[in-house]
Amino acid sequence: MSITQLILDASPLVQGVMLFLLILSVVSWTVIIQRGRYLKYCSRMAAQFENEFWGNIDLNQLYQNCKSRASLSAMEKIFTAGFTEFARMHRQGVKNKDTLMDGTYRAMKVSCSREIESLENHLPTLATIGSISPYIGLFGTVWGIMSAFIALSAVKNATLAMVAPPIAEALIATAMGLFAAIPAVLFYNRYATKVEKLENQYLNFIDEFSTILNRNTASSANNQQ
Repeated sequence: MSITQLILDASPLVQGVMLFLLILSVVSWTVIIQRGRYLKYCSRMAAQFENEFWGNIDLNQLYQNCKSRASLSAMEKIFTAGFTEFARMHRQGVKNKDTLMDGTYRAMKVSCSREIESLENHLPTLATIGSISPYIGLFGTVWGIMSAFIALSAVKNATLAMVAPPIAEALIATAMGLFAAIPAVLFYNRYATKVEKLENQYLNFIDEFSTILNRNTASSANNQQ
């Protein structure tokens, strides 16, 4: 017996289950590869921007550099959103420091939430595949074994050679279900941890940038007095 021959000899429903699990596995690996590259890119760009931010560069110059770029990383978008709101409120004549900082902080939080949604994109797909694939495979196995025993009930002298092939055909469905589920669950947990780490990095940057703006605002108010 070969695995290929067992699949070809399986009942149409079990073959349909196997085909569906194969499609789920392809979708899962597509998401795994795409999300892995994207999260790696986001981590690299976040570290690069933080180095630039803490590199004693003028904030106005950094803002202009970000505005001149065709595409921005997540942390650059957060910085740009906060700085834009801070500058807009200044132009409108807002003098109250708490009002300035609250508006700036809210703008960065909204931008951060959008970036987190982008990071989490397609992760629920991995979670779904990881949770349902074993059950789909088990359904194919149960149906295949049930069909095999129904067919064997018409035979007077059933031997192991007669029972083994149909049962093996059915068990392949369970194996395929696990093959689809295990990588999906493994990489979902791994990527969820990476997303949480990036989220903390973004939130820490928001707090640090807010502290700098708060200090500069207080310094400017003291100088005017």
